[in-house]
Amino acid sequence: MIKIDCHQHFWSLQRNDYDWLTSDLEPLYRDFLPDELSGKLKKNGIEGTVLVQAAATVEETRYLLDLANQHPFVKGVVGWVDFESEDVLSTLTELAQNPLFKGVRPMIQEIKDDKWILSPNFEVVFDKLIELDLTFDALIKPQHIKIIDTLAKRFPDLKIVIDHCAKPELTRFKTNSNANQWFFDIASISINKNVYCKLSGVLTEAGESPDFLLIRNVMDHILKSFGARRVMWGSDWPVVNLASDYDNWFNVVKIFLDETIPNYQHLIWAGSAIEFYSLNVGEVE
Repeated sequence: MIKIDCHQHFWSLQRNDYDWLTSDLEPLYRDFLPDELSGKLKKNGIEGTVLVQAAATVEETRYLLDLANQHPFVKGVVGWVDFESEDVLSTLTELAQNPLFKGVRPMIQEIKDDKWILSPNFEVVFDKLIELDLTFDALIKPQHIKIIDTLAKRFPDLKIVIDHCAKPELTRFKTNSNANQWFFDIASISINKNVYCKLSGVLTEAGESPDFLLIRNVMDHILKSFGARRVMWGSDWPVVNLASDYDNWFNVVKIFLDETIPNYQHLIWAGSAIEFYSLNVGEVE
């Protein structure tokens, strides 16, 4: 069975364009590059990855595309463009000339205005993404789910994937009933057939003592809401190191899929990501 890691990062500190990455995040505050990841991929039988931006610069996107061109296991790159720039359309056209450029990810979770992405000024950007058959990764928190739901309805031909299950606040689920709004909002947004979801980042949101039953409930809700054809697995390496490691998260998801959907798990391991990102990796089975 082919396996694709649909969400991983590389960075080099000397680039100095990762505003969020500070020495306080000790497990992450060093270089993470292809040679370190390749062994983890081989160990877990993973054929390829989707490399996702970690800096809000076009220069980093070009850097990631250079890395992808050098390392065949990278099957696609999700980059960053400045939605507010006068040159955004020409930048998208230029980047799309590289077949490894698959889509964009504005860092919505870092933007103070929760409704920023719904600006009428961005309509031409989304039209261009659709025209170029590029995707949209939604890096969001629970309060943004309804906003992305509006975006999905406004642009039904735009392929959208929710990163990290919209970062549910697992540590609050048992103490704050409002946190359970996430379950309702996820079910609501999943009605949009152009919206997918990544099984990634959940372990990082679970705190120092992860409640694996709660994590399982979250994954089960994602699967029931979206169905296997619109769910894909991602490691979120190296950010996963804040809570655990690559192998542990892979095994948590493997056990869950083996027990719940043995006949359809190939879709989550590879099929959904291949279809969504138009990856060139051959047959799924």
